[in-house]
Amino acid sequence: MLHTPHTPAPPNRARARRRLRAAALLASAVSVCLVAASAPPAPLGVGDRLFPHLGNPGYDVSAYDLSFTYSGSNSEPLTAVTTIDARTTAALDRVNLDFAHGRVDSVEVDGERAGFVTAGEDLVVTPAGGLDAGERMRITVRHTSDPVYPEDREGGWVRTADGLAMANQADVAHLVFPCNDHPSDKARFTFRVTAPDGLTAVANGLPAGADRSGGSTTWTYRTGHPMATELAQVSIGRSTVLHRTGPHGLPVRDVVPTKHRAALEPWLTKTAGQIAWMEDKVGRYPFETYGLLMADATTGFALETQTLSLFEQDLFTEPGYPKWYVESIMVHELAHQWFGNSVSPADWSDLWLNEGHATWYEALYAEETADQSLEARMKDAYGASDRWRTAGGPPAAPEPPAPGDKTGIFRPNVYDGAALVLYALRQEIGRPAFERVEREWVTRHRDGTATTADFVRLASEISGRGLDDFFQAWLYGEKTPPMPGHPDWKPTAAGQAPKAATERAHGK
Repeated sequence: MLHTPHTPAPPNRARARRRLRAAALLASAVSVCLVAASAPPAPLGVGDRLFPHLGNPGYDVSAYDLSFTYSGSNSEPLTAVTTIDARTTAALDRVNLDFAHGRVDSVEVDGERAGFVTAGEDLVVTPAGGLDAGERMRITVRHTSDPVYPEDREGGWVRTADGLAMANQADVAHLVFPCNDHPSDKARFTFRVTAPDGLTAVANGLPAGADRSGGSTTWTYRTGHPMATELAQVSIGRSTVLHRTGPHGLPVRDVVPTKHRAALEPWLTKTAGQIAWMEDKVGRYPFETYGLLMADATTGFALETQTLSLFEQDLFTEPGYPKWYVESIMVHELAHQWFGNSVSPADWSDLWLNEGHATWYEALYAEETADQSLEARMKDAYGASDRWRTAGGPPAAPEPPAPGDKTGIFRPNVYDGAALVLYALRQEIGRPAFERVEREWVTRHRDGTATTADFVRLASEISGRGLDDFFQAWLYGEKTPPMPGHPDWKPTAAGQAPKAATERAHGK
């Protein structure tokens, strides 16, 4: 069911009862509360090994309502209102939100003014009264959203030739809007984007109206499925929105710079067939729409933003890229809609499940449609795998990113190195069992999050054999294990696996 517009929050009777009880508290209990309340605000996190201050404990977000007003200049801050509906999972005197790049003008919790301070990259909110575990709360933050960043900061708003787009992976959605910025806390989104007439705004999900008034238009979009913050997308620019139909009537919506529409159209016609190809492999497309956002910007990457994958237009207009290479990148981002978007990682160390699967289907598509040998690619990856593990850690235990290089986790070990694990699994349990694992994975965990341990259990269940030792070696070993069925494959001391399309997909 689509997320409906916000209505005023009901009176919080539980909080009113707590205020009446406050006068009856024992002096010792009051002292304990005062000591706890006097502790200085501090940045928190959900315990992610790679991003220790990302996300926040104590609550679960159900919905975001994001309103942005764009002046027409992509060098000026947007005025914004972020409304968060959530349920507490613990008693809270304060609520930490991730937010690090914008001015905060005011915060309300359930319609009442709340105090706020910053701590690291957290916005720490103090409601007028404490929150019990299990309470619903609505936090409204009025703020700015600044598209201009320091040189050492990557992601967030991307400034295009005629506007803006978003690239929030892995940990920079909170440069754009206050949120619980971790993929383990997915929520539904509503976007309301106001821009001057002559510009078009598009966001994740399906359109829910466009209101024109006084020389500007407010565009509204809503997602039909929960989404991680890193997958949010808003495009503002002189764009044309093209509509076509995919398999089983699926709405396919592409967003392209109007002046480049004719040059990009031949590529856009391929999407419906690629969706059908993926559905034949793993089952029905998991969302309400899909399409490509082709941005007039130099990014060096593509990104699987949910229902509307981001690409730089030069990928499609630069004559030096082979046709099969471009199409394989398109399939890589499409495959992410199942692997990474519908089934999201519970922790960023589970990134191999996203990128390994997207790389797998990218390579399989290239083999089936362009005679690019999957086995040859995997043999080359095997030769380089030990070096990748040494440089970046094994696939399921990547090394933390270097300071100032948060996208540094996107290394070859989680792309072709992780696809190599899937190839080894197919060799180990056979093609029929492997294909059942793939289908059941995206069915069982649809619209949720899942872990590496979940994948190991599923593969063991479907294959009918214990695979703990197999996965321990392939996912966590310092050295690459022998490849089942290919005893002649050896690590190479020099050379490198061929440049995978995924290296461009994330600017590596």
